[in-house]
Amino acid sequence: MPLHLRLLLPALCLASGFALGYIHLAGLAAGAALGAWLLYTEKHLHPTLWTGLSLLACIAFAAHFVPGFSATPLWSPRQLSVDAAPYALRLSWDKLLVGVTLLAWWLGQKTPSKPLSKNVWFTAALTLLGVPLMALALGLVGWQPKWPDGLWLWLAVNLGVAVLAEELLFRGLLQRHLVSWLGAWAGIGLTTLLFAAVHLPFSPLFAVVAGVAGLGYGLIFHFSERISLAIALHGAVNVLHLLLLSYPLRAA
Repeated sequence: MPLHLRLLLPALCLASGFALGYIHLAGLAAGAALGAWLLYTEKHLHPTLWTGLSLLACIAFAAHFVPGFSATPLWSPRQLSVDAAPYALRLSWDKLLVGVTLLAWWLGQKTPSKPLSKNVWFTAALTLLGVPLMALALGLVGWQPKWPDGLWLWLAVNLGVAVLAEELLFRGLLQRHLVSWLGAWAGIGLTTLLFAAVHLPFSPLFAVVAGVAGLGYGLIFHFSERISLAIALHGAVNVLHLLLLSYPLRAA
């Protein structure tokens, strides 16, 4: 896709957030700098340096360390599961910006996909079955089937913001570089460990489950070279969590 069309993705995000009052001047400047960095500097720097700095910059935005962004509240706190704390849904413009800017970068990459092999389907099935069962076995969640009001809004935010940003960052950006540098298994393994580490603030056990899930996402991306499949698998795991298990997590 031509660069001028790809630039529309972060530009529309920044313009919409600014017009609605959720992205301020500092965020506008920082977001423009992120877009310029990801879309213009890659060919001028050593791949490891560019990847490392890009990773740190994207994590800083996604973790809300960059000033100039306010979240849009979408749900007031509500009890989705009787054994879990109330959950509030909000749109984080900084994480959305990371996702759409990385998508603009990804659309400019040459990414030939592989035929769908048995490994792809096996990885998907094992991840979809194993991750919820592991979370149940560790006591992180209980069996709590439900169909929440406003499900479609949750789907839009979870899949279009959180899942998109995380998969493009960890699989599209980081794993591709580490695999080319260290080899397949070391690259996938290190990406999995880093993915688990960013979930440590929730709890160590949750980070373990996230790591196992991340291994599944990394393997399906490796076997197919299709970021769309990693996004779809990650989204499916999240949907199973919401619809069948305690959400967000069982209260201590």
